[in-house]
Amino acid sequence: MGHFNFDRVINRENTSCVKYDLRKTIFGNENVLPMWVADMDIPTPDFILEALSERIKHPILGYPFRDIAFNEAIVNWNLKRHGWTINHEWISICAGVVSGLNHAIMALTNPGDKIIIQPPVYHPFFSTISNNGRIIVQNPLIENNMQFSMDYKNLEELVKQGARMIIISNPHNPVGRVWTKEELIKLGNICLKHNVLVISDEIHSDLTIKPNKHVPFASISKEFAANSITFASASKTFNLAGLFLGHVIIPNANILKKYNQMLESTGAGQGNIFGFEAVKAAYSDIGAIWLDELLEYIKENALLVKDFMSRNLPRVKVAELQGTYLLWLDFRNLGLSNEEINNILINKAELGLNKGEVFGDQGKCFQRMNLACPRITVEEALKRLQSAIKDL
Repeated sequence: MGHFNFDRVINRENTSCVKYDLRKTIFGNENVLPMWVADMDIPTPDFILEALSERIKHPILGYPFRDIAFNEAIVNWNLKRHGWTINHEWISICAGVVSGLNHAIMALTNPGDKIIIQPPVYHPFFSTISNNGRIIVQNPLIENNMQFSMDYKNLEELVKQGARMIIISNPHNPVGRVWTKEELIKLGNICLKHNVLVISDEIHSDLTIKPNKHVPFASISKEFAANSITFASASKTFNLAGLFLGHVIIPNANILKKYNQMLESTGAGQGNIFGFEAVKAAYSDIGAIWLDELLEYIKENALLVKDFMSRNLPRVKVAELQGTYLLWLDFRNLGLSNEEINNILINKAELGLNKGEVFGDQGKCFQRMNLACPRITVEEALKRLQSAIKDL
């Protein structure tokens, strides 16, 4: 029996909550069970809320600065959790990874430059490139019976055609892969050879399901560290997305200077007072215990879905969840169009999942399901799904 209760159902309606209060806007059906946007229906841990409560007792919420304790929390967490030794001077911040990606693209590439991504992948990767006048170059993952891998041969061809940057998702959202050291070395060597800067989105790095192990890209070698930017955050791990504070690890002093200059030029370098306090509370010994228990709970949710599908809905294939709390589901064997699948899920099953096509054309007829929720929610979702598609 664990220390923490993840079964508690909390009503999030009427809290200006994207996941619940925008159901009508997003899905056209306010009755969908929302299991889409990547925040948790599991409460932010009490030890973090207590730290925020303690800070708010002070009657002045003036300009904060990023103190040594914040940096130390990140350094200590990465050493204990991932075996990665980080220097304080490498750390910067971002108002979330998407904001950080925009700043990195603006600081380190020019309009018209090519930037590689690996779809199906987190959809803001597309928009951060195109909105900044850069060119999206796709290096799609190889899918074989819901096993996903990188296409190195295609990557070699693409980098020879000229690209300044690649953005990788590590662990990969939405397919749930935790890239191995060997896989990252292959990618990193190609990028070094052709002078392609690696941007590693590691926001899900703490959400690695055992026995898989997260390998920070920059931890592999000094050469990789000098040719990379790592984005991370406590937001996904501890349900703090609403605080809009992530951190950035940039070992290369020249790259760090350019990133920070862009951050300051847009007025985004200040951070926020509650984000700083939350991170210091999260990256702690009690935070590690809470997270280990959460990961076991998410793993059980994933096994529940996989077992249910194999017994009751075998035509719906489920990717192995190695990391993140986001499960990738394949509906192609139903023999329906992408639009028909979306319509059945939203209006017949009344399930609000992420439509696969937002992650790229490779995601058509797939859906992404958020498992960071009480088990009763997962069970209800499976009942709705079975009822809607069992007779198709």
